[in-house]
Formats: sequence, C-alpha cells, structure tokens
Amino acid sequence: MVDLATHPSAAIVQRDSADLVAGSWNRCVRDYGLDPARIELDVVSRSQLSAHRDELGDVVSIARGEMDNLAAQIAGSGYALMLTDARGVILYNHVESALRESFRAAGLWDGANWSEWRQGTNGIGTCIVEQRPVVIHCADHFAVRHSGLSCSAAPIRNAAGELLAVLDASSVQCEGTRAGQMHTVALVSMSARLIEKSLFVNAHRESRVLRFHGRPEFVGLIHDGLLAIDDNDCIVAADENAALQLGVDGRGALIGQPIAQVFDIDTGTFAATAHEQDQTVWPLHERLRGRRYYARLTAPARSRRALSLHGGEARSLHIPAQHANRRPGLSELAGADPAMAENVRCAHRVVDRRIAIMLRGETGTGKEVFARAIHEASARAGKPFVAVNCAAIPETLIEAELFGYKPGAFTGASRDGMPGKVLQASGGTLFLDEIGDMPLALQTRLLRVLEEREVVPLGGDTPIALDLNVISATHADLGARVASGDFRSDLYYRLDGITLTLPAVRERADRQALLRAVIASEHDGAAAIRIAEDAMKALVRYDWPGNIRQIRNVMRTALALCEDGLVRLADLPEEITHQAQQSAASTCASDEDSVVSDNPLANAERDALIGALEHNGWNVSRTAAQLATSRNTLYRKMKKHAIEPAQKR
Repeated sequence: MVDLATHPSAAIVQRDSADLVAGSWNRCVRDYGLDPARIELDVVSRSQLSAHRDELGDVVSIARGEMDNLAAQIAGSGYALMLTDARGVILYNHVESALRESFRAAGLWDGANWSEWRQGTNGIGTCIVEQRPVVIHCADHFAVRHSGLSCSAAPIRNAAGELLAVLDASSVQCEGTRAGQMHTVALVSMSARLIEKSLFVNAHRESRVLRFHGRPEFVGLIHDGLLAIDDNDCIVAADENAALQLGVDGRGALIGQPIAQVFDIDTGTFAATAHEQDQTVWPLHERLRGRRYYARLTAPARSRRALSLHGGEARSLHIPAQHANRRPGLSELAGADPAMAENVRCAHRVVDRRIAIMLRGETGTGKEVFARAIHEASARAGKPFVAVNCAAIPETLIEAELFGYKPGAFTGASRDGMPGKVLQASGGTLFLDEIGDMPLALQTRLLRVLEEREVVPLGGDTPIALDLNVISATHADLGARVASGDFRSDLYYRLDGITLTLPAVRERADRQALLRAVIASEHDGAAAIRIAEDAMKALVRYDWPGNIRQIRNVMRTALALCEDGLVRLADLPEEITHQAQQSAASTCASDEDSVVSDNPLANAERDALIGALEHNGWNVSRTAAQLATSRNTLYRKMKKHAIEPAQKR
C-alpha cells in the first residue's frame, strides 16, 4: 500500500504545521477578535442547511460514496468523517453509532459552522483559509473547548481549481502526537483527490476525457492526469495532476491548446478511439520533451447516447476479434468506479510484499477474476495460479484435496498419491475462495501450513517446503463468524493482511461500461456486437442480484437467441424487461410531474424562473446573480421544471 507517512500531502503538513498554526492564531486575534475561552457553537437552521446542500448539488452525492469507502478503512479508530462546503458548514457526517453523542456534544454535526472566523483555528476552517491539507491537533486549536479534538482536513476543488468543499476526519479523543496524524491526513487527502476526479469527469461528461500517466498501470487511478477535450480537439479543462505530469505552470497553461500540440497524436485516430469507447490503454508521446505516456480516452456522453448503424435501432460494441475472451489486466478492472480504482491501487502496492489479501464481496462480483489479475500483475505471473473453492469440496475430501496424500494413505486413494492444491501452488498463488466455509479442523491445519511454510501430505512424515502467495475470498462476514466461534481468529488475522471489498454491480458508478466489457467478453465472433437501444437501457436499469456472473449467463443466452447479430429486448429474460418497464413508467410520471404540477407554488416558481431568464437573455450566470443564488442551484431548478438552457432550446 501507499506509505502514507511519506505521502506528499503528509510531508507538506508536517513541514510547516507550526507556521500554519501560528498564522491561524494571529488571524483569530488580529482579524476575528476571538476570545479562546468564549467561543460558542454556531449552527445554521434546517432550511439554511438544505440550501447549502443544494448549492453543491452533485458534490454531496459523489463525496458521500467516497466517504463510505474511507469510513470502512478507518472503522474502529474513533474517527468520524465530515463534509463541509467552502464556508465551513458541515453538510454530511459519517459517525459510528456508538460515537454519535460524543461528536454531537463536540459540535461536529450537520449544520454546524466550523469556519475559522467563528470557531478559531480548526481543521475545517483553517483548511478553507489555507486551501491545502492541514492537521490541527489537540492544543493547536484556538478555542479551549476544542483542545480535545484532533482534525485532519483536505480541500476539494472543482474542475477549474476553485475550492468547493472540505473533507475532514476528526477524533474527540486527543491522543498521540501531531506526527502520528500524518497517516490520517494522507488518507483524507487521497479520498479528496478521488472525489475531485469524479467531479472533473462529471463536469465534462459532454467532452472527451483523456486520462494519462507515465506508467500504464496507473491510468484510471488517483495519480493520473485528466484533460477534457472539445469537438475541435482543443483542451477545455485540465486537472492538477495533468499540469504536474506535463511540467507546466498550472492547469491554465493547458487550456485552449490543441491536443495535437501537447501530444504527438493523429486526431483522426484520436476521434475514432473515443467513438468506439475503446478502454485499451495506449502509448503516446509528449511533444515538448518527448516523454512517453499511456492514455485512455472516454467519449462524450452524447456519443455514448447516440445510436449507430441501424438508423437509431441499435448501438454497437466494436470489439476486435482478438479481444474476445481475453482476461482483463489488473488496471483494466478499475474501470471508472472509485471503489474499484482504490482496490486496484491497493493491490498494486501490496502485490509483491508478502501481504495476504482477502477479497470480500457478494457472490458473482468477480473475486476470482480479481485474484487472477493480481497474480498476473505480480512477479509470480509465470508460476501456477491454483484456485480452491472451499464451499464446493465435500468436507471428507477437502483435507486430501488441499494437502495431498501419499500412495495408500486411505482406502480409495490413488496408487500414485496426489500432491494437493497447496503444493501445486508453490512458487505461485493459492486462491482460497469461500474461505469462510472451511471446516474448523481444516482451519487449524491450514494455519500451521501458512505459518511454517511447509506441508506434510496425508500418510507422509516428511515436510515439503512451500513458497506461497495466498489470496482468500468470502461473501460472508468473517468477523461475525470469528465472534460466533465458527472461524479461527488466528487464521482470520493471518489471512487478513489487507481486505479489498468488490462492489456489487448495482453499486458501481461505471455500470454501463462494465456491462459492455462483460458482454464483449462473451462474444465469440469477429463482427461487432449490436444491442438495441431499449435492450441496453433495460440492462443498465436492472439491479443484477447475481452480479457479473448473472450478466455473463444472461448475455451468453441472449447472444445465442438473437437474430441478425442484434440483441433485442425480446432476447432478454422477463425479470429484466419487467423491471425496465416499471422504471420507465416511473420516470415518465416523474417527468410529467416536473413540467405540469398541481402545486401552484411550483408553477409560480417555474414562471418566475422563465421570466428572470428571459430578462437576462437566457444568460444563466447573470440570472443566478440577480436571484442571489448559485449557478448549480439555478441549473438544478431548471432541470426540475424542464426548462432547457438557451443552447439546447
């Protein structure tokens, strides 16, 4: 994993934290006139909190997903997570239930204003002023009442580099030293960067987005650079990583440049790649210094929505024959989902560090595929990958299957004996699927084999040395099984060097791209796969309780049943088409309600918005200023009332 103590964000915080705190205290006294003994908590009203949340719109929903991921990493540590806006108002918190009262008493709750000018030096407020990651630990706080807190905060910026929000991890039990908080601030900073990546892609979904890095395995992960490119092949936005990778003075230096002046790239090939939604990582060279990078291009949303080939009847997946049935590499498994990207990043960091990896996830989420990709990305790639499903082998046979046996070890044994899965995996990777279903007696022996790195086959007396990398997987809550006595705690801690949770299909942010990839892998022909528009919509809307395994089975059948190489709605199972019809009916009703309402207040708001927009020549910025609201809030209300922006009317 990342050495968080030496992460760049942690280094910056550690280097100048004393000056940062001193500067903040000076502001508290000189500019704000605060008394450290007389600072009171300021909480906005419920309606004001709602307005603050509305102003940020998608930021809150995107950040909440990443906060859930981060909370899983710090569970049990005594820390809680806060998301605030750029004014310091807490919009959303993630606190373990047992700690809620203590955090509420400390004022760390939705609606509380933690700006520096109201609460003095603190993680959230000082991060807003400094606009960089900060640690405010114990007595660093200006207010006496906050001296028991330890806070690590990082800024969240939009695609233009402007401060939008702050992500904070706080503890109400001040322990340890400030240096000990470097791990926390680095985790928070990485989560903030992931949120920024999602915000960038979301803000420029109508543009092509180029993701690039000097190493192919990092494309699609937190450290890659992002460039948004318009229809004229010019750069319209760049993130901070893009500027750093290209060695330019800020992201603004890239805006407006033709992409062909930055990279040695053929624009015709460039356009075709985006049109086909090619998820392959391909090499390209920077023109200024000649450095080689690797990149992946995402088409604009309008192209992804556009129909092709059949006059609007179907869309196509253009997959070359050699790509069919190819196993995806580890970096490819990240897709465009933040949780999977974090899983891939962690896997790359631990893969050759002799750290046991445990994969958690619902049945069918692709745990064996992910384990095999980890193996292929490791130094053991040319050695055996041996998978054992602990739930599929009868209890009476699992010991012999795992550890092998000598000739004549038991009645019915092969006269030649058998080496066993553990020995077969020596030198490579042993994948123990559904490890939670292994019998207790076998758990004891497995632990001994893993600890001593040697195995004695049944009927034998001479140990055989092993060289193993172990990856285990389960859909069960092993912690609960340990508590109930059904799973050995010592084996659990031996296997749980790092836990990576694979999200269910319904939870993935890149569901459509995932569907396309799985469908393509099931296609065994040379021609393009074509899927009718209504069929694709039904596939995207379905919940997929069986996850990726269910997608494979459904599409294998649909591809066999379809005629003329076109998958239609009728080729899909009834449960998928039925859910699609229900969803479409619900969406239609919702759309009608948003345009024509029985609520006179809603109709009045719609008429007022149209009037203000017409008065300002349909200029959204001027209208928002006149109404004393943000552009995001105005766009959201326009969408609510089905008022189209000027360029779409």
